[in-house]
Amino acid sequence: MNVFTEPRQHQELESIDTGDAGAPSAPASSGASRANILLALLAVYIIWGSTYLGIRIAIETIPPFMMAGVRFLIAGALLYGFARLRRAPNPNRKQWVGAAILGFLLLVCGNGFVTYAEKWISSGLAALVVGTMPLWAALWAGLFGHWPRKLEWAGLALGFVGVVLLNLESDLQANGLATLVLFLSPVCWSLGSVLSQRLTAPSGLMASASEMLIGGAALMIVSLASGEKLTVQPSAGSLLAMGYLVLFGSIVAFSAYLFLLDNVRPTLATSYAYVNPAVAVGLGVGLAGEQITGAGVVAMLAILTAVVIISLASTSSKA
Repeated sequence: MNVFTEPRQHQELESIDTGDAGAPSAPASSGASRANILLALLAVYIIWGSTYLGIRIAIETIPPFMMAGVRFLIAGALLYGFARLRRAPNPNRKQWVGAAILGFLLLVCGNGFVTYAEKWISSGLAALVVGTMPLWAALWAGLFGHWPRKLEWAGLALGFVGVVLLNLESDLQANGLATLVLFLSPVCWSLGSVLSQRLTAPSGLMASASEMLIGGAALMIVSLASGEKLTVQPSAGSLLAMGYLVLFGSIVAFSAYLFLLDNVRPTLATSYAYVNPAVAVGLGVGLAGEQITGAGVVAMLAILTAVVIISLASTSSKA
């Protein structure tokens, strides 16, 4: 979810997937050049798609929950400092509570579960599972009164066919707990997405900063509670990968995404949801020697097609 990967994306995704009538239907600004928009799209597509492989490399010598906790504490502190420099107000008590709930669902259960699962499951396959997030978001939205329309139901059915096919992959049969938490990850992330418009939370950069700080601290508590320890000195590769996740995954791509939200239609800004899995699979196969079976390829096509159908159906319903 990445995945899963970055805190602010859930708010705009929710506006598409749940049929929110208040979602913007036109760019907020028309002053951005096509070149800048293209660069921002490439950043979101490639960087967020690459974070799955980055996670796999980072956890080779750093325990997964510990790595995720340190990653978000650092990124959150940097974003918090930057937000305060821009004179963003500190969150009040109610906003901190909202940020804590969202940080737990998005970063601990969402990103943290993916990070843990990648100890046993390939990065490409993990990205495919996370790619089901919009399907779960549509179902959660239904429970809150916005049930999917006919075309969206078709997309959901196709997407869950893809999920069934994913279960044929040997990686998902190798470790039951890793498989369970991986499938729970997009469920939790999508619930956080739906709740994001119903909770009082900070806005702008402070929203992500507060969620990262709380989520990072919670991940460190999970790391301690589960007995994680550094058994070897972190390798240069793991440290570089974690630095990449902090700087590029959590800050650069996030900033590019905010730029897109201000300058393009939300459908285009959130198109990463069905591009990231393909990028992650390609990088995993090409750079890390991962393998994907024929069933996995069919599952990927089914899931990506389903997400496109749901996104287009939800957007057209607001026209």
